[in-house]
Amino acid sequence: MSTKDEVREFLVSRRANVTPRQAGIPDFGGERRVPGLRREEVAMLAGVSLDYYTRLERGNIRGASQSVLGAIARALQLNDAEHEYLFDLARTAPAAAARKPRPAPESVRTSVQRVLDSMTLPAIVHNANQDLVAANLMGRALYAPMFDTEGTPNVARFIFLDPRAQDFYVDWAQARRVTAAMMRLEAGRDPLNRQLTTLIGELSTRSPQFREDWAGHDVHEHRTGVKTFRHPEVGPIAVAFDVFGMPGEAGLMIVTYSPPPNTDSADKFALLASWAATTQHHERPLSVPLSD
Repeated sequence: MSTKDEVREFLVSRRANVTPRQAGIPDFGGERRVPGLRREEVAMLAGVSLDYYTRLERGNIRGASQSVLGAIARALQLNDAEHEYLFDLARTAPAAAARKPRPAPESVRTSVQRVLDSMTLPAIVHNANQDLVAANLMGRALYAPMFDTEGTPNVARFIFLDPRAQDFYVDWAQARRVTAAMMRLEAGRDPLNRQLTTLIGELSTRSPQFREDWAGHDVHEHRTGVKTFRHPEVGPIAVAFDVFGMPGEAGLMIVTYSPPPNTDSADKFALLASWAATTQHHERPLSVPLSD
């Protein structure tokens, strides 16, 4: 999909999500032909002309100033991730063809792997394409079904294409929506990421659930929260996750998982560690780390 198409569909979908009542606009009744706000209402709230906003919504975002984009973001009540995504679309629109695509990192430095291995909590590293490029022993144990695949494990492929995902994720629908929204945010940041574009095309072809979630045009920044898994060895387990960027390694994120203390999940972490220790000699290496 071109940047113009993405801008158009994103703005239309966000406009449909805001009601006149939410925007503080009097609703004098009568049937509205479109869900949410009308174009003229967004233009009024943003302080721009209807003609100018119409051009933006048709995808002509090149040259739009930060003040105008900020005003539109406020009018559409965008959250932080959606705000960033709109600015990314504007940033990447001009002269995008002049930039050379950068392949996503497929491994980590040896020193980073040493840090992962020194952690007692599960930890994984993923790139912008949702590839799991590194993990420690507990990370592999927590995501055991995902690592039980051919090639490099990929979160999105597992969630949308592997039948085991529906059992592994207690809220599979939420996991799907969040993953699709994360991928859309990354696609806005780097529209020339050919690997991500190929993955999106593959999932669009093979997964009706992905097509449905992708059509929602949601964007999401994954930073912290709680996940609940139905682990095949220890059963249901709730964990808090935290995401950390890696300076100097664009696109790589470290994710750690911890259970609330004095809970059933904390007890299951001890079982998970014991199980991981008994299987570590049979695990294949995830990747070959980069040298320091």
